[in-house]
Order: sequence, then structure tokens, then C-alpha cells
Amino acid sequence: MTIERKPIRRGGIRAAGYDRASRILEIEFDNGSVVQHSGVGEEIARRFLASASPASYYRDNIEEEFGRRRVR
Repeated sequence: MTIERKPIRRGGIRAAGYDRASRILEIEFDNGSVVQHSGVGEEIARRFLASASPASYYRDNIEEEFGRRRVR
């Protein structure tokens, strides 16, 4: 599965993308690692992608709340 990521470039996050059908949020960090979080609702993903502080939103609402799989 390929998820199109859009540049974020803030707070250590390089890019991120969301797949509605599978409810997967994919995040690429500045260090090159890529993780996928499963079961993420569309509203949570939308708020993360639109956040002025995506790193804080990620830590507070996604990191420990949803299943995580390292892709790279």
C-alpha cells in the first residue's frame, strides 16, 4: 500500500499522509524513519495534518493511542 504524503516540515516531522479506506496515518520524520498508525479516524488525521504544531498534536493524540508499525 502506498500512501501519498504531503510535506509538513515542522517539529521534526518531514511529511505525512492519510488513507481513508484503511484508516492508516503514515508519518515520515526528519531522521528518515516512517511509521504507520492504524485505526486513525478521519477527523483525528485531518486535525493532525492541519495543525500549527503537528509534533505536539502527534504526541498528545496519536503516538500512544493507535497501533504503530515502523515501515522504515
